[in-house]
Amino acid sequence: MSIHVAYFGTWEQGHPRNEQTIAALRTTGVEVRLVHEDVWTSTHKFATGPAVAPRLALAELRLGMSRLAADTDALIVGYPGHFDLLAAKAHRKPTVFNPMVSLYDSLVDDRGRFPSGSLAARALRQLDVRSFRAADVLVADTAAHAEYMAGLARIEEEVIACFIGTDERLFRPSWRRQEEFHVLFVGKLAPLHGIDVIVEAARLVPDIRFRIVGTGQQTHVLTSAPANVEHVGWVDYSSLPDEYARAGCTLGIFGASAKAERVIPNKVFEALAVGTPVVTADTAGIRELLRDGMDAILTARSPAAVAEAVVALRDDPALAERIGRAGRATFEREASEGVLGRRWLEAVELAIERRR
Repeated sequence: MSIHVAYFGTWEQGHPRNEQTIAALRTTGVEVRLVHEDVWTSTHKFATGPAVAPRLALAELRLGMSRLAADTDALIVGYPGHFDLLAAKAHRKPTVFNPMVSLYDSLVDDRGRFPSGSLAARALRQLDVRSFRAADVLVADTAAHAEYMAGLARIEEEVIACFIGTDERLFRPSWRRQEEFHVLFVGKLAPLHGIDVIVEAARLVPDIRFRIVGTGQQTHVLTSAPANVEHVGWVDYSSLPDEYARAGCTLGIFGASAKAERVIPNKVFEALAVGTPVVTADTAGIRELLRDGMDAILTARSPAAVAEAVVALRDDPALAERIGRAGRATFEREASEGVLGRRWLEAVELAIERRR
């Protein structure tokens, strides 16, 4: 019997975590219907100021009163969805929450936007706890992140871990070693990514070009970058596979925060899918997927370690090709849509079982 799921809430359309979850579930034969109220378009997520709050309140009212198809078996509240759990629970259906992040972790511990112990920090922690506990099943992107979320919200039941993956219709194996070797970094320039480590690594190898694509909280770090660092504000999402395919290698994350220890960012899955050799920090989250010297190069969070890894891939084409091929194989085995679809189906079935 086919399962029917409503992907529910004010989730961000086009965000890789949401799009990948929907696509992966559909590979298993699950019918996924979209129940969506647009709040966050052109708005910083969770920036609930005077302009956003009334729109959010109206959206939640509409979601709570929306008519679901009679055969809907479960709801999945997508990212960002912390405010959507009350509306979801009004439908009295098994509910899976796909939060991707803890707001307290992201905005207080990682980005430092609010001081620990402040009124805002306490409110964010409470929002995390209440939304995490409201779901029948909570899904995180790594086992390390699942453990953190369970501890934060004091959840005794298993928190499911399901990798992010990527859009396989766009990110296909296409990497080939180019005559001109350059290093690629793609991502929002938040503390999580350790852009300061990357800039200093580039300074140690002035004969290697570093191409940095993205903007964010730490864009200012690039004002003092050496001449071999090229900064591009952003490129169309559809152009990212070509960026990975042309790069000699790509960089993951090197931040020092606790969150950086637990997560695997979108760009790592994108690079693996293309077959581009990956250099990233050796963390608990990364080790759930990758092995140093086998399908990636895992380093310390230091400029010297990053520079050494980059030079090794530049000077040894055979190593780069082997790492790239193995990385693609790991992606297919651990994070392809078919694999992730079965994992999401397990989460939905568990939510249904728990509700019973």
